[in-house]
Amino acid sequence: MSHPLLTAPIGLSLLRLAGPTTGFMAVQIAVAIAETWFIARLGGDALAGFALVLPFLVLMHSMANGGMGGGVASALARALGGGHLEDARALALHALVLAAAFTLVFAILGWIVAPAFYRLMGGSGQALAHAFAFSDIVFGGCVVVWTSAFLAALLRGAGDAATPGRIGVVMSIVYVPLAGVLTLGLGNWPGLGMAGPGLAGIVTMGGQTLVLARAVWHGRLGVVPRLQGVKLERRLFGEILRVGVMGSFATVVASLAAVLMTGLVGRFGTDALAGYGVGVRLEYMVSPLAYGIGTGLTTLVGVAAGAQDFKRAVRVAWIGGLLAFASIGAIGWAAALLPEAWSRLFTTEPGVVDASVSYLTHVAPFYCLLGLGLALYFAGQGAGRMTVPVMAGLVRVAVATAGGWFAVEHMGLGLDGVFTAMAAGMAVYGCAIAGPLLVRPWRAPALRG
Repeated sequence: MSHPLLTAPIGLSLLRLAGPTTGFMAVQIAVAIAETWFIARLGGDALAGFALVLPFLVLMHSMANGGMGGGVASALARALGGGHLEDARALALHALVLAAAFTLVFAILGWIVAPAFYRLMGGSGQALAHAFAFSDIVFGGCVVVWTSAFLAALLRGAGDAATPGRIGVVMSIVYVPLAGVLTLGLGNWPGLGMAGPGLAGIVTMGGQTLVLARAVWHGRLGVVPRLQGVKLERRLFGEILRVGVMGSFATVVASLAAVLMTGLVGRFGTDALAGYGVGVRLEYMVSPLAYGIGTGLTTLVGVAAGAQDFKRAVRVAWIGGLLAFASIGAIGWAAALLPEAWSRLFTTEPGVVDASVSYLTHVAPFYCLLGLGLALYFAGQGAGRMTVPVMAGLVRVAVATAGGWFAVEHMGLGLDGVFTAMAAGMAVYGCAIAGPLLVRPWRAPALRG
């Protein structure tokens, strides 16, 4: 009996699968605006400290939800699409074991490795103190990040994007007032400062983890997962890691680029660093919209790939990619045309506003190609074809970092030169992923890389 997603209309299926997650990501944009506003009330040093931690925070969430999480969703979707129900039942345990392993890795990264990078990126004084206050809490409780991400990925891989979407929206609504109170205080209580948003995130995500676990073990996957009597198999870990490791490598490369670019910006002072943090926050807000569309692509493409229907898989990829191109591009152009409207939501300090405006006018017009590339990246996860997305990520890093360094050191273009290089890297990324799929679409056999 074939999987229903093999015959259902692509547009309606993508809407059903991507709609809830994309809606949740839209809510997350509002949450991120509120969070940035709370931090901005603590001053420019707090914004600068937040900018130092942001690449590492995005790395963890991107790997948990997109890189390794995409591997989990893809593995389950392919198992269900191929009719391998026993594998589907066992994959939940394998995912939880991997979640525990990555929790340990990121706790070590956050407590031991990241602080040295904060200093190398230009952090000092109060900005560095704010970075430590936020970072210690976030990475200390990251077990809930990894566990909730993998549980949500299992649900999406089974075709149920609505459940994690609904749960995420509820927890986001709880997070905003909790983060505001813990950050800025209430009445005579002064609050926890930069530790506030970190603690609020851990508390709400812990609640999210419990509710997701209940959904998974009450049959929302279409099969009941097994924990007892399941032998851990290298083959099933491989089904997750074959896609997840490649996706995570791409995420690590992107985060390394973010660290390097933040370091280049940090050379121009605290105001430049804070302004960049305000501007690039929009990029980190719209990228989840591509993630929302992409999670639907991972499932639809994964089911088609599991059934060896690659013609349908390619059609799904292009429909989702063009949707991301248009929707995220519209946001980018709006920000590029009205950059001060965004920047002054968070600060009125002239130097900070100038840096933020420079970033938005140079980089935001190319968000459309970023959206296209990210959506096709998730489609590649579903197909098990990650070589091109990873190579495109490497090219983006090379163009942005080398170009930014050359613009500053040899052309004397200053901060504008750094942002121009970022824009060029973003444009190359989208074209490098879309071009090969257009010229040589995926074909059977599946999972050749």
